[in-house]
Amino acid sequence: MRQITIYDIAKEANVSVATVSRVLNGTAPVRKSTRAKVEALIQSYNFQPNGMARSLLKNETGIIGLIVPDLTNPFYPEVFAGAEHAAHQLGYTFLLSNSIGDYAKESDYLHLMREKRVDGILFMGGRVNLKQCEPHLAQELEQVASVIPTVLVNGAIRNSNLVSVLTDEGAGTALAVQHLIELGHRDIAFLGGESHMSTAAIKLRAYRKVLKDAGLKLLPEWQLMDSFSIDSGKRQMKHLLSLTERPTAVVCVNDYNAIGAIKAAVEAGLSVPEDISVVGFDDIPLAHHFIPELTTVSQQANDLGRTAVGVLKQMMEGQKVKKQHMLEPHLIVRQSTRTLVQHDV
Repeated sequence: MRQITIYDIAKEANVSVATVSRVLNGTAPVRKSTRAKVEALIQSYNFQPNGMARSLLKNETGIIGLIVPDLTNPFYPEVFAGAEHAAHQLGYTFLLSNSIGDYAKESDYLHLMREKRVDGILFMGGRVNLKQCEPHLAQELEQVASVIPTVLVNGAIRNSNLVSVLTDEGAGTALAVQHLIELGHRDIAFLGGESHMSTAAIKLRAYRKVLKDAGLKLLPEWQLMDSFSIDSGKRQMKHLLSLTERPTAVVCVNDYNAIGAIKAAVEAGLSVPEDISVVGFDDIPLAHHFIPELTTVSQQANDLGRTAVGVLKQMMEGQKVKKQHMLEPHLIVRQSTRTLVQHDV
């Protein structure tokens, strides 16, 4: 059986295609009798408007492109959940692409999104988290953003006009370090991610500043950079525990690092937080269910996604928006930190 089109509905109702479109989309008033006739035909044929036809009529597809670097990292699905909820309320769906941090894949997906004529793009991870983004990668993203509204989520490109929605990671790290200081800790280490990534650099800089302002020592051997994984956290904690002078507390670049650090400490016969306090970053779902429950900094991932969609919607409507939208982080105190007492040192 041949599929019914908007043109068939218009012909049988003896109205224009534009009138049928107005009935479907509610974009303009239609005479009551005409609307009733068109709606009756739509119902009788169980008509569903073709997406391509709708895009031609409205000059939009109802699709937002989303590029993420790693769907196995719980932080990104949390951001996506917030974005998806906000987008659904606005009538949008997502074209989701997992780049695995591969810049070539990011380029492929950007090209695909231009081909698919998405209405807007949310871009996370990869090149937008580099301390120094390669010029050709930055230029490519700027070129796409010049024709498709684009929002960078928790990232930025230096010396560009690209719009960003992000959490203040420096302020979040400061909260974590200050929390440990208030608990009486004076020997605090930092377990970081890859040194060429801006998120690691921002957090390390904030860690150093808080300790310096507090007049506490900054030992180079207590400032470790590796990757963002659980295994990385284990390696870094094992190194710390091999030192003659050990810290009493550790701030980690993310929750995965923190979980690895705790595992290494426990495997070495230590107790967390009795022997060493550990703070994570991100507040992934596992942080609340891990033993001990993890003290961490919430990036408000869900709000991050919702805010990004809201800003993108404004851009798609042609509104002017700020270049940077900053969300405030929150410290979530759980079981992996405690007050330092005399017998701990």
